[in-house]
Amino acid sequence: MPGSFRGVFRRRGPASYGRDMNRYVTRMIIVLASVAVLVAGLVPAVGPASADAGTGHDLAALQDLRQRQDEAWAAGDARAYAALYTPDADLVTFNGDHMSTRAGIEEGMGYYFATYLSGTRLSQQDERIRFVEPDLAVIVRSGCVLWPGDSACTDEALSVNTNIAVKRHGRWLYTSFQNTRIRPLRPVEAPATR
Repeated sequence: MPGSFRGVFRRRGPASYGRDMNRYVTRMIIVLASVAVLVAGLVPAVGPASADAGTGHDLAALQDLRQRQDEAWAAGDARAYAALYTPDADLVTFNGDHMSTRAGIEEGMGYYFATYLSGTRLSQQDERIRFVEPDLAVIVRSGCVLWPGDSACTDEALSVNTNIAVKRHGRWLYTSFQNTRIRPLRPVEAPATR
C-alpha cells in the first residue's frame, strides 16, 4: 500500500481505473446489498415509522453524535471515535477495510489516525436523516477528509456514507457505517425544468 491515501488518489486518475473498476463495482454491490438486507431485516414490512420518530430531541442528539465524531477524528482520538459506535458495530471504509466491534474500530482507526489520516479532519457537505423507527435512523451524508492545509473538498476526495444509528437506553450510537468514494459510472444530468 502506498505511503498515503492522498498519494493514491492524487496519482490515479479516472483513466487508470480500468480492470480494477469491475472488481471495485462488484465489491460495492455486495456491500450495498448486505446493508440493504440488514436494513430490510430491521424495518417492518408495512406501515410508516412512528409519529414520535424524528423529534427535535432525536435530531439534536444525532447532530451532537456527528459533532463528537468530527471532533474525535480531528483529534486523532481512536478511543473517542470508537465510543460513538455500539459494541457490536461494523465500519467499512471507502477502500473496503472492514472493522468489526467497538474494539476493532478503535484498533483500526488508531492505525489510520497514526499513519494515513494524521492531521486530517472531516468536512460534511450534506446530510439526510430518515427515521425508520423511533429508535432507528438511516443517515446518508456526503463530504470528504480534509488534509492539512485544505479548506474545501475536491471532486476527487468526495465520498458518500451511510450510517445506521440506533437509540439504546435513551442514547444514540452508530451501529453500521459504510463509506464509498463518489465515482459515478453514468453521466450526471441536469434536472429537467418545467
